[in-house]
Amino acid sequence: MPKLSYLKALNRAIGDEMERDPAVCVLGEDIGVAVTYATAGLLRRFGPDRVLDTPISEQAFTSFATGAAMAGMRPLIEFQIPALLFLVFEQIANQAHKFSLMTGGQTRIPVTYLLPGSGSRDSWAGQHSDHPYSLFAHVGVKTAVPATAADAYGLLVTAIRDDDPVVVFAPSGALGLREDVDLGGLAPVPLGSSRIHRAGSDVTVVAVGHLVQDALAVAEELAGSVSVEVFDPRSLYPFDWAGLAASLDRTGRLVVVDDSNRSCGIGAEIVATAAEEMRLVAPPRRVTRPDGAVLPFARDLDLACQPTRSQLRAAVEKSVGAG
Repeated sequence: MPKLSYLKALNRAIGDEMERDPAVCVLGEDIGVAVTYATAGLLRRFGPDRVLDTPISEQAFTSFATGAAMAGMRPLIEFQIPALLFLVFEQIANQAHKFSLMTGGQTRIPVTYLLPGSGSRDSWAGQHSDHPYSLFAHVGVKTAVPATAADAYGLLVTAIRDDDPVVVFAPSGALGLREDVDLGGLAPVPLGSSRIHRAGSDVTVVAVGHLVQDALAVAEELAGSVSVEVFDPRSLYPFDWAGLAASLDRTGRLVVVDDSNRSCGIGAEIVATAAEEMRLVAPPRRVTRPDGAVLPFARDLDLACQPTRSQLRAAVEKSVGAG
């Protein structure tokens, strides 16, 4: 069975959708030379009318994509740096996201915003290392965070076909992953459908994006003493609350590991909803970046701000001990 890398999965998804639907186009900075590899070969295959290198004006080309969508196109924008989403939050959350409602459904805005390299990279420092997926979930923009190559393909295909704006975060920590896949079996993955990577009976660990791999490693370390269920939400809005409730019916304990800041993060929302509505026999716990964290340039300090396997293991052991 061939191995598929996470980055190649993104590239394959875009190419397949451009081949399938002539309305799909791609725009962004340096996409012709494929700086991130996600757009590799697309300019040669589809030409400059559908693969547009843009000026360095994120607000301008994000607004342009909204207009193109209103005119019948399906644009995909690649942002190389997650902090650029702060610049275009108004264009996405207040314009593209609301047009359908404000026109009574007469206008659809099928734009995909792709972040191939969200979160921390080695010493990329404060302005390049954010993971702002909670912002988009908060305002109701469809938001996906794939953890594996197959899900990167499937969720991105779904995002491109969706008639609403969708933000797809491809975490830096996942970009190097490779997975054995049946290339002929790659398929769209519905938003709002979670995935259980490992079944368990003692505690549910909800892991977002690349942290699924850390959760699986911790589950294996604890296999002799604690049965850990690893729950991957895959999309944060919509969230598969029914799937999480079913998992907690089995385990009764919850730990969330989330590579974003603690206050108002998606981890807090998961913990709050579980506490309000689901079966818990012990207090839920979060493992996140520190409150208000800004990742520094120094590599050791950068790592100190990120959730770690040791922190996750300690949270799991405390959860089981508290029950």
